[in-house]
Amino acid sequence: MADADDVLCAEADDHFHDECGVFGIFGRQDAAAITTLGLHALQHRGQEAAGIVSYDGSQFHVERHVGLIGDTFTKQSVIDRLQGNRAIGHTRYATTGGAGLRNVQPFFAELSTGGLAVAHNGNITNALTVQRTLQKQGSIFSSTSDTETILHLVATSKERDINSRFIEAIRQLEGAFSLVALTSKKMIGVRDPLGIRPLVLGDLDGAWILASETCALDIIGARFVRDLKPGEMVVVTAKGIESHFPFEQQKTRFCIFEYVYFARPDSSVEGRNVYDVRKRIGVELARENPVEADIVVPVPDSGTPAAIGFSQEAGIPFELGIIRNHYVGRTFISPGDSIRHMGVKLKHNANRRMIEGKRVVLVDDSIVRGTTSQKIVQMVRDAGAKEVHMRIASPPTRASCFYGVDTPEKSKLLASRMSIEEMAEFIRVDTLGFLTIEGLYRAVGEATRNDEQPQFCDACFTGQYPTRLLDHEGADNVRTLSLLASGGQ
Repeated sequence: MADADDVLCAEADDHFHDECGVFGIFGRQDAAAITTLGLHALQHRGQEAAGIVSYDGSQFHVERHVGLIGDTFTKQSVIDRLQGNRAIGHTRYATTGGAGLRNVQPFFAELSTGGLAVAHNGNITNALTVQRTLQKQGSIFSSTSDTETILHLVATSKERDINSRFIEAIRQLEGAFSLVALTSKKMIGVRDPLGIRPLVLGDLDGAWILASETCALDIIGARFVRDLKPGEMVVVTAKGIESHFPFEQQKTRFCIFEYVYFARPDSSVEGRNVYDVRKRIGVELARENPVEADIVVPVPDSGTPAAIGFSQEAGIPFELGIIRNHYVGRTFISPGDSIRHMGVKLKHNANRRMIEGKRVVLVDDSIVRGTTSQKIVQMVRDAGAKEVHMRIASPPTRASCFYGVDTPEKSKLLASRMSIEEMAEFIRVDTLGFLTIEGLYRAVGEATRNDEQPQFCDACFTGQYPTRLLDHEGADNVRTLSLLASGGQ
Protein backbone atom coordinates (compact mmCIF):
# COMPACT_ATOMS: atom_id res chain seq x y z
CA MET A 1 0.00 0.00 0.00
CA ALA A 2 1.42 3.39 -1.00
CA ASP A 3 1.39 6.25 1.48
CA ALA A 4 1.58 9.94 0.56
CA ASP A 5 5.35 10.06 0.98
CA ASP A 6 5.71 7.18 -1.49
CA VAL A 7 3.49 8.97 -3.98
CA LEU A 8 5.33 12.27 -3.62
CA CYS A 9 8.71 10.54 -3.91
CA ALA A 10 7.56 8.81 -7.09
CA GLU A 11 6.36 12.11 -8.56
CA ALA A 12 9.55 13.91 -7.53
CA ASP A 13 11.62 11.16 -9.13
CA ASP A 14 10.06 11.98 -12.51
CA HIS A 15 11.50 15.49 -12.63
CA PHE A 16 14.98 16.90 -12.93
CA HIS A 17 16.17 18.09 -9.55
CA ASP A 18 17.89 21.41 -9.21
CA GLU A 19 21.55 21.20 -8.29
CA CYS A 20 22.57 23.66 -5.55
CA GLY A 21 22.80 27.37 -4.89
CA VAL A 22 25.69 29.33 -3.37
CA PHE A 23 25.87 32.79 -1.84
CA GLY A 24 28.58 34.86 -0.16
CA ILE A 25 28.94 38.38 1.22
CA PHE A 26 32.02 40.24 2.49
CA GLY A 27 31.97 43.50 4.44
CA ARG A 28 28.50 43.77 5.98
CA GLN A 29 27.68 43.47 9.71
CA ASP A 30 24.39 41.66 9.09
CA ALA A 31 26.14 39.19 6.78
CA ALA A 32 24.31 36.08 8.02
CA ALA A 33 20.88 37.69 7.71
CA ILE A 34 21.72 38.88 4.18
CA THR A 35 22.97 35.39 3.30
CA THR A 36 19.72 33.89 4.56
CA LEU A 37 17.75 36.16 2.23
CA GLY A 38 20.05 35.31 -0.66
CA LEU A 39 19.61 31.58 -0.06
CA HIS A 40 15.85 32.06 0.17
CA ALA A 41 15.92 33.48 -3.37
CA LEU A 42 17.97 30.45 -4.44
CA GLN A 43 15.70 27.90 -2.75
CA HIS A 44 14.58 26.58 -6.15
CA ARG A 45 18.11 25.25 -6.69
CA GLY A 46 17.91 22.91 -3.71
CA GLN A 47 15.32 22.16 -1.05
CA GLU A 48 16.95 19.36 0.94
CA ALA A 49 19.24 21.26 3.31
CA ALA A 50 21.15 24.49 3.82
CA GLY A 51 24.11 25.88 5.71
CA ILE A 52 25.86 29.15 6.54
CA VAL A 53 29.39 29.83 7.82
CA SER A 54 30.30 33.30 9.15
CA TYR A 55 33.42 34.91 10.62
CA ASP A 56 33.37 37.58 13.34
CA GLY A 57 37.03 38.64 13.33
CA SER A 58 38.18 36.03 15.83
CA GLN A 59 36.29 32.81 15.16
CA PHE A 60 34.10 31.03 12.62
CA HIS A 61 30.47 30.11 13.26
CA VAL A 62 28.79 27.19 11.50
CA GLU A 63 25.08 26.36 11.15
CA ARG A 64 23.91 23.51 8.93
CA HIS A 65 20.35 22.17 8.92
CA VAL A 66 18.17 19.78 6.95
CA GLY A 67 15.07 21.43 5.51
CA LEU A 68 14.01 24.66 3.84
CA ILE A 69 15.60 28.04 4.53
CA GLY A 70 12.35 29.44 5.94
CA ASP A 71 12.01 26.56 8.38
CA THR A 72 15.49 26.86 9.87
CA PHE A 73 17.52 30.01 9.24
CA THR A 74 14.76 32.56 9.77
CA LYS A 75 14.82 31.86 13.51
CA GLN A 76 16.45 34.75 15.34
CA SER A 77 18.39 32.38 17.60
CA VAL A 78 20.11 30.86 14.56
CA ILE A 79 21.00 34.24 13.05
CA ASP A 80 22.31 35.46 16.43
CA ARG A 81 24.78 32.57 16.49
CA LEU A 82 26.17 33.58 13.09
CA GLN A 83 28.08 36.71 14.03
CA GLY A 84 30.43 38.57 11.72
CA ASN A 85 30.65 40.83 8.68
CA ARG A 86 31.28 38.05 6.17
CA ALA A 87 29.51 34.79 5.43
CA ILE A 88 28.94 32.15 2.78
CA GLY A 89 25.94 29.88 2.39
CA HIS A 90 24.63 26.94 0.41
CA THR A 91 21.26 25.41 -0.35
CA ARG A 92 21.39 21.80 -1.43
CA TYR A 93 19.80 19.06 -3.37
CA ALA A 94 21.85 15.86 -3.11
CA THR A 95 23.59 14.84 -6.33
CA THR A 96 26.90 13.25 -5.38
CA GLY A 97 27.15 11.94 -1.82
CA GLY A 98 23.59 11.17 -0.83
CA ALA A 99 21.48 12.70 1.90
CA GLY A 100 22.35 13.37 5.54
CA LEU A 101 23.60 16.23 7.69
CA ARG A 102 27.25 15.27 7.23
CA ASN A 103 26.96 16.15 3.53
CA VAL A 104 25.35 19.55 4.11
CA GLN A 105 27.50 22.49 3.01
CA PRO A 106 29.40 24.73 3.47
CA PHE A 107 32.15 22.39 4.66
CA PHE A 108 34.49 23.87 7.26
CA ALA A 109 37.89 22.79 8.55
CA GLU A 110 40.77 24.24 10.54
CA LEU A 111 43.88 24.05 8.38
CA SER A 112 47.47 24.94 9.21
CA THR A 113 46.81 28.32 7.61
CA GLY A 114 43.55 28.86 9.56
CA GLY A 115 39.88 28.13 9.04
CA LEU A 116 38.48 27.45 5.57
CA ALA A 117 34.83 27.03 4.52
CA VAL A 118 33.77 25.91 1.02
CA ALA A 119 30.39 25.71 -0.73
CA HIS A 120 30.02 24.33 -4.23
CA ASN A 121 27.46 24.10 -7.03
CA GLY A 122 28.05 21.48 -9.71
CA ASN A 123 29.71 18.10 -9.75
CA ILE A 124 33.42 17.24 -9.75
CA THR A 125 33.73 14.36 -12.19
CA ASN A 126 37.13 13.16 -10.92
CA ALA A 127 36.44 13.61 -7.19
CA LEU A 128 36.40 9.89 -6.40
CA THR A 129 39.70 9.36 -8.19
CA VAL A 130 41.33 12.28 -6.34
CA GLN A 131 39.88 11.14 -3.01
CA ARG A 132 41.40 7.69 -3.37
CA THR A 133 44.83 9.26 -3.93
CA LEU A 134 44.39 11.52 -0.90
CA GLN A 135 43.23 8.64 1.29
CA LYS A 136 46.36 6.67 0.40
CA GLN A 137 48.34 9.69 1.59
CA GLY A 138 46.52 9.70 4.93
CA SER A 139 43.53 12.02 4.38
CA ILE A 140 40.39 11.10 6.30
CA PHE A 141 37.04 12.13 4.78
CA SER A 142 34.08 12.85 7.06
CA SER A 143 31.47 13.03 4.27
CA THR A 144 30.66 11.37 0.97
CA SER A 145 30.42 14.68 -0.90
CA ASP A 146 32.70 15.60 -3.78
CA THR A 147 33.02 19.11 -2.31
CA GLU A 148 35.10 17.93 0.64
CA THR A 149 37.81 17.02 -1.86
CA ILE A 150 38.53 20.73 -2.28
CA LEU A 151 39.25 21.15 1.45
CA HIS A 152 41.73 18.27 1.42
CA LEU A 153 43.49 19.48 -1.70
CA VAL A 154 43.98 22.92 -0.12
CA ALA A 155 45.07 21.37 3.19
CA THR A 156 47.71 19.12 1.59
CA SER A 157 49.10 21.77 -0.75
CA LYS A 158 52.76 22.70 -0.19
CA GLU A 159 52.19 26.28 -1.36
CA ARG A 160 52.62 29.00 1.27
CA ASP A 161 49.71 31.43 0.83
CA ILE A 162 46.02 30.57 0.58
CA ASN A 163 45.65 31.95 -2.94
CA SER A 164 48.37 29.66 -4.29
CA ARG A 165 47.02 26.71 -2.29
CA PHE A 166 43.55 27.27 -3.67
CA ILE A 167 44.81 27.59 -7.23
CA GLU A 168 46.82 24.38 -6.93
CA ALA A 169 43.71 22.62 -5.57
CA ILE A 170 41.22 23.69 -8.22
CA ARG A 171 43.64 22.93 -11.05
CA GLN A 172 43.29 19.27 -10.08
CA LEU A 173 39.50 19.29 -10.50
CA GLU A 174 37.46 18.27 -13.53
CA GLY A 175 33.77 18.77 -14.24
CA ALA A 176 31.48 21.59 -13.17
CA PHE A 177 32.18 23.79 -10.18
CA SER A 178 31.02 27.25 -9.23
CA LEU A 179 32.12 27.71 -5.65
CA VAL A 180 32.51 30.22 -2.86
CA ALA A 181 35.03 29.92 -0.03
CA LEU A 182 35.75 31.88 3.16
CA THR A 183 38.90 32.32 5.21
CA SER A 184 39.56 34.69 8.11
CA LYS A 185 40.68 37.37 5.67
CA LYS A 186 39.24 36.50 2.27
CA MET A 187 36.20 35.43 0.32
CA ILE A 188 36.98 33.48 -2.84
CA GLY A 189 34.78 32.70 -5.83
CA VAL A 190 35.64 30.33 -8.70
CA ARG A 191 34.03 29.11 -11.92
CA ASP A 192 35.32 26.05 -13.75
CA PRO A 193 37.17 26.77 -17.02
CA LEU A 194 34.15 25.76 -19.13
CA GLY A 195 31.75 27.95 -17.11
CA ILE A 196 29.17 25.16 -16.92
CA ARG A 197 27.44 26.54 -13.82
CA PRO A 198 26.56 30.22 -13.20
CA LEU A 199 28.18 32.56 -10.66
CA VAL A 200 27.61 36.31 -10.49
CA LEU A 201 29.28 39.22 -8.71
CA GLY A 202 27.25 41.91 -6.96
CA ASP A 203 27.67 44.94 -4.73
CA LEU A 204 25.56 46.02 -1.74
CA ASP A 205 26.62 49.45 -0.51
CA GLY A 206 30.29 48.52 -0.79
CA ALA A 207 29.92 44.90 0.35
CA TRP A 208 30.92 42.38 -2.32
CA ILE A 209 28.54 39.52 -3.07
CA LEU A 210 28.86 36.22 -4.92
CA ALA A 211 25.71 34.31 -5.89
CA SER A 212 24.48 31.60 -8.23
CA GLU A 213 21.85 33.86 -9.81
CA THR A 214 20.90 37.54 -10.05
CA CYS A 215 17.58 36.90 -8.28
CA ALA A 216 19.63 36.55 -5.07
CA LEU A 217 20.92 40.09 -5.63
CA ASP A 218 17.46 41.45 -6.32
CA ILE A 219 15.99 40.24 -3.03
CA ILE A 220 18.52 42.26 -1.01
CA GLY A 221 18.62 45.31 -3.28
CA ALA A 222 22.17 44.67 -4.45
CA ARG A 223 23.64 45.89 -7.73
CA PHE A 224 24.57 43.34 -10.36
CA VAL A 225 28.19 43.92 -11.36
CA ARG A 226 28.90 41.08 -13.81
CA ASP A 227 29.05 37.34 -14.36
CA LEU A 228 32.29 35.74 -13.30
CA LYS A 229 34.14 34.64 -16.39
CA PRO A 230 34.67 30.93 -17.02
CA GLY A 231 37.90 29.90 -15.33
CA GLU A 232 38.04 33.05 -13.20
CA MET A 233 38.93 33.15 -9.51
CA VAL A 234 38.02 36.34 -7.63
CA VAL A 235 39.52 37.12 -4.23
CA VAL A 236 37.77 39.63 -1.96
CA THR A 237 39.60 41.23 0.98
CA ALA A 238 39.18 44.37 3.09
CA LYS A 239 41.31 46.14 0.45
CA GLY A 240 39.01 45.27 -2.44
CA ILE A 241 38.71 42.61 -5.13
CA GLU A 242 41.19 41.03 -7.52
CA SER A 243 40.88 38.46 -10.30
CA HIS A 244 43.03 35.49 -11.21
CA PHE A 245 42.82 33.17 -14.22
CA PRO A 246 44.52 29.94 -13.12
CA PHE A 247 43.24 27.73 -15.93
CA GLU A 248 44.21 27.41 -19.54
CA GLN A 249 41.59 29.24 -21.59
CA GLN A 250 38.99 26.95 -23.17
CA LYS A 251 35.85 27.32 -25.25
CA THR A 252 32.98 27.90 -22.82
CA ARG A 253 30.15 25.36 -22.41
CA PHE A 254 27.51 26.95 -20.16
CA CYS A 255 24.67 24.57 -19.24
CA ILE A 256 21.85 25.27 -21.69
CA PHE A 257 19.33 23.58 -19.39
CA GLU A 258 19.66 26.54 -17.00
CA TYR A 259 17.59 28.44 -19.57
CA VAL A 260 15.08 25.63 -20.01
CA TYR A 261 14.38 24.90 -16.36
CA PHE A 262 16.89 25.46 -13.55
CA ALA A 263 17.37 29.21 -13.30
CA ARG A 264 14.56 31.35 -11.93
CA PRO A 265 12.62 33.16 -14.69
CA ASP A 266 13.45 36.57 -13.18
CA SER A 267 17.21 35.90 -13.24
CA SER A 268 19.61 36.93 -15.96
CA VAL A 269 22.41 34.48 -16.71
CA GLU A 270 25.26 35.04 -19.12
CA GLY A 271 23.63 38.26 -20.29
CA ARG A 272 20.27 36.69 -21.13
CA ASN A 273 17.01 37.16 -19.24
CA VAL A 274 15.70 33.68 -18.49
CA TYR A 275 12.02 34.57 -18.91
CA ASP A 276 12.67 36.10 -22.34
CA VAL A 277 14.59 33.00 -23.45
CA ARG A 278 11.80 30.70 -22.29
CA LYS A 279 9.21 32.69 -24.22
CA ARG A 280 11.41 32.48 -27.33
CA ILE A 281 11.67 28.74 -26.74
CA GLY A 282 7.86 28.63 -26.91
CA VAL A 283 7.91 30.61 -30.14
CA GLU A 284 10.39 28.20 -31.73
CA LEU A 285 8.37 25.25 -30.44
CA ALA A 286 5.21 26.57 -32.12
CA ARG A 287 7.05 27.11 -35.40
CA GLU A 288 8.54 23.63 -35.41
CA ASN A 289 5.46 21.77 -34.12
CA PRO A 290 2.25 23.50 -35.31
CA VAL A 291 -1.09 22.02 -34.33
CA GLU A 292 -4.75 22.96 -34.66
CA ALA A 293 -6.13 23.48 -31.17
CA ASP A 294 -8.43 25.63 -29.05
CA ILE A 295 -6.27 26.46 -26.03
CA VAL A 296 -2.64 26.32 -24.89
CA VAL A 297 -2.22 25.11 -21.29
CA PRO A 298 1.09 25.15 -19.39
CA VAL A 299 2.10 22.39 -17.01
CA PRO A 300 2.80 24.67 -14.05
CA ASP A 301 5.02 26.25 -13.19
CA SER A 302 8.01 25.43 -15.35
CA GLY A 303 6.05 25.25 -18.61
CA THR A 304 4.37 28.65 -18.26
CA PRO A 305 6.77 31.04 -20.08
CA ALA A 306 7.18 28.66 -23.02
CA ALA A 307 3.40 28.20 -23.19
CA ILE A 308 2.98 31.98 -23.40
CA GLY A 309 5.44 32.14 -26.30
CA PHE A 310 3.75 29.19 -28.00
CA SER A 311 0.33 30.81 -27.62
CA GLN A 312 1.47 34.15 -29.03
CA GLU A 313 3.22 32.59 -32.03
CA ALA A 314 0.45 30.09 -32.82
CA GLY A 315 -2.42 32.53 -32.23
CA ILE A 316 -4.09 30.07 -29.85
CA PRO A 317 -5.50 31.40 -26.55
CA PHE A 318 -3.44 30.79 -23.41
CA GLU A 319 -5.39 29.44 -20.44
CA LEU A 320 -4.52 28.18 -16.97
CA GLY A 321 -6.14 24.83 -17.53
CA ILE A 322 -4.11 23.19 -14.75
CA ILE A 323 -3.82 24.70 -11.28
CA ARG A 324 -0.88 23.82 -9.06
CA ASN A 325 -1.12 23.29 -5.31
CA HIS A 326 1.97 24.98 -3.83
CA TYR A 327 1.36 23.67 -0.33
CA VAL A 328 1.93 19.93 -0.66
CA GLY A 329 3.76 18.66 2.41
CA ARG A 330 5.69 15.51 3.19
CA THR A 331 3.01 13.94 5.43
CA PHE A 332 -0.62 13.01 4.97
CA ILE A 333 -3.32 11.99 7.46
CA SER A 334 -4.53 8.38 7.34
CA PRO A 335 -3.31 7.30 3.89
CA GLY A 336 -5.18 4.45 2.32
CA ASP A 337 -5.47 2.54 -0.93
CA SER A 338 -7.00 5.53 -2.68
CA ILE A 339 -3.81 7.56 -2.23
CA ARG A 340 -2.00 5.50 -4.86
CA HIS A 341 -4.62 6.64 -7.40
CA MET A 342 -4.35 10.33 -6.52
CA GLY A 343 -0.86 10.59 -7.98
CA VAL A 344 -0.24 13.94 -9.60
CA LYS A 345 -3.49 15.40 -8.21
CA LEU A 346 -1.67 16.07 -4.96
CA LYS A 347 0.19 18.80 -6.85
CA HIS A 348 -1.99 19.58 -9.88
CA ASN A 349 -5.69 19.77 -10.64
CA ALA A 350 -7.43 20.29 -13.97
CA ASN A 351 -9.55 23.42 -14.41
CA ARG A 352 -12.51 21.59 -15.99
CA ARG A 353 -14.35 24.72 -17.17
CA MET A 354 -11.39 25.73 -19.33
CA ILE A 355 -10.72 22.24 -20.71
CA GLU A 356 -14.02 20.48 -21.31
CA GLY A 357 -14.75 19.95 -25.01
CA LYS A 358 -11.51 21.66 -26.08
CA ARG A 359 -8.54 20.62 -28.17
CA VAL A 360 -5.73 21.20 -25.68
CA VAL A 361 -2.03 21.83 -26.22
CA LEU A 362 -0.08 20.96 -23.06
CA VAL A 363 3.34 22.66 -22.81
CA ASP A 364 5.97 21.32 -20.41
CA ASP A 365 9.72 21.88 -20.07
CA SER A 366 10.87 18.26 -20.42
CA ILE A 367 9.98 14.59 -20.14
CA VAL A 368 12.11 12.42 -17.84
CA ARG A 369 10.61 9.00 -17.11
CA GLY A 370 7.23 9.94 -18.55
CA THR A 371 5.07 8.75 -15.67
CA THR A 372 4.09 12.25 -14.53
CA SER A 373 3.29 13.32 -18.10
CA GLN A 374 1.11 10.24 -18.42
CA LYS A 375 -0.87 11.15 -15.30
CA ILE A 376 -1.27 14.80 -16.30
CA VAL A 377 -2.56 13.81 -19.73
CA GLN A 378 -5.07 11.41 -18.17
CA MET A 379 -6.18 14.13 -15.75
CA VAL A 380 -6.82 16.51 -18.67
CA ARG A 381 -8.74 13.82 -20.56
CA ASP A 382 -10.82 13.09 -17.45
CA ALA A 383 -11.67 16.81 -17.36
CA GLY A 384 -13.32 16.44 -20.77
CA ALA A 385 -10.61 17.43 -23.25
CA LYS A 386 -11.57 16.56 -26.83
CA GLU A 387 -7.94 16.16 -27.90
CA VAL A 388 -4.64 16.38 -26.02
CA HIS A 389 -1.45 17.43 -27.80
CA MET A 390 1.79 17.73 -25.83
CA ARG A 391 4.64 20.05 -26.76
CA ILE A 392 7.98 19.90 -24.91
CA ALA A 393 10.12 23.03 -24.60
CA SER A 394 13.41 21.15 -25.01
CA PRO A 395 14.81 18.31 -27.11
CA PRO A 396 14.31 14.70 -25.95
CA THR A 397 16.45 13.98 -22.88
CA ARG A 398 18.45 10.92 -23.89
CA ALA A 399 21.51 11.05 -21.60
CA SER A 400 22.31 11.53 -17.92
CA CYS A 401 23.91 14.68 -16.52
CA PHE A 402 27.19 14.38 -14.61
CA TYR A 403 27.61 18.07 -13.86
CA GLY A 404 25.45 18.66 -10.80
CA VAL A 405 21.94 17.70 -11.90
CA ASP A 406 20.31 14.66 -10.37
CA THR A 407 19.01 12.77 -13.41
CA PRO A 408 18.06 9.10 -13.62
CA GLU A 409 20.46 6.70 -15.28
CA LYS A 410 20.18 6.65 -19.05
CA SER A 411 18.17 3.42 -19.21
CA LYS A 412 15.37 5.04 -17.18
CA LEU A 413 15.04 8.09 -19.42
CA LEU A 414 12.00 7.59 -21.64
CA ALA A 415 13.60 9.19 -24.70
CA SER A 416 16.63 6.91 -24.48
CA ARG A 417 14.55 3.79 -25.10
CA MET A 418 11.56 4.99 -27.16
CA SER A 419 10.95 6.86 -30.38
CA ILE A 420 8.79 9.99 -30.26
CA GLU A 421 5.88 7.99 -31.66
CA GLU A 422 6.31 5.35 -28.95
CA MET A 423 6.54 8.06 -26.29
CA ALA A 424 3.30 9.61 -27.54
CA GLU A 425 1.58 6.24 -27.25
CA PHE A 426 3.05 5.71 -23.76
CA ILE A 427 1.79 9.02 -22.35
CA ARG A 428 -1.45 8.68 -24.37
CA VAL A 429 -1.47 11.96 -26.31
CA ASP A 430 -2.85 12.57 -29.78
CA THR A 431 0.44 14.13 -30.87
CA LEU A 432 3.80 14.78 -29.20
CA GLY A 433 6.38 17.32 -30.33
CA PHE A 434 9.78 18.33 -28.97
CA LEU A 435 11.87 21.41 -29.63
CA THR A 436 14.87 20.54 -31.78
CA ILE A 437 18.39 21.23 -30.57
CA GLU A 438 18.67 23.79 -33.37
CA GLY A 439 15.47 25.50 -32.20
CA LEU A 440 16.82 25.65 -28.66
CA TYR A 441 20.02 27.29 -29.86
CA ARG A 442 18.02 29.84 -31.86
CA ALA A 443 15.99 30.66 -28.75
CA VAL A 444 19.13 31.52 -26.78
CA GLY A 445 20.37 33.71 -29.62
CA GLU A 446 22.66 31.39 -31.56
CA ALA A 447 21.99 31.16 -35.29
CA THR A 448 23.26 27.58 -35.46
CA ARG A 449 24.84 24.92 -33.26
CA ASN A 450 28.48 24.12 -33.90
CA ASP A 451 28.33 20.33 -33.93
CA GLU A 452 32.09 19.91 -33.48
CA GLN A 453 32.42 22.49 -30.68
CA PRO A 454 28.96 23.24 -29.25
CA GLN A 455 28.52 26.67 -27.68
CA PHE A 456 26.77 25.17 -24.61
CA CYS A 457 26.80 22.01 -22.57
CA ASP A 458 23.85 20.11 -24.02
CA ALA A 459 25.01 16.60 -23.10
CA CYS A 460 21.63 15.61 -21.65
CA PHE A 461 20.18 15.98 -25.16
CA THR A 462 23.11 14.98 -27.35
CA GLY A 463 25.37 12.79 -25.21
CA GLN A 464 28.33 15.04 -26.09
CA TYR A 465 30.03 15.55 -22.72
CA PRO A 466 32.47 18.47 -22.57
CA THR A 467 34.85 16.87 -20.03
CA ARG A 468 36.19 13.46 -19.15
CA LEU A 469 33.98 11.42 -16.82
CA LEU A 470 36.86 9.81 -14.95
CA ASP A 471 34.87 8.63 -11.93
CA HIS A 472 32.35 6.86 -14.15
CA GLU A 473 34.92 4.69 -15.91
CA GLY A 474 35.37 1.12 -14.69
CA ALA A 475 33.13 -1.24 -12.74
CA ASP A 476 34.64 -0.39 -9.33
CA ASN A 477 34.00 3.31 -9.75
CA VAL A 478 30.42 2.79 -10.94
CA ARG A 479 29.69 0.53 -7.95
CA THR A 480 31.23 3.00 -5.48
CA LEU A 481 29.29 5.93 -6.92
CA SER A 482 26.08 3.93 -6.66
CA LEU A 483 26.74 3.32 -2.97
CA LEU A 484 27.56 6.99 -2.35
CA ALA A 485 24.37 8.12 -4.05
CA SER A 486 22.35 5.88 -1.76
CA GLY A 487 24.22 7.06 1.34
CA GLY A 488 26.13 3.80 1.68
CA GLN A 489 29.79 3.17 2.34
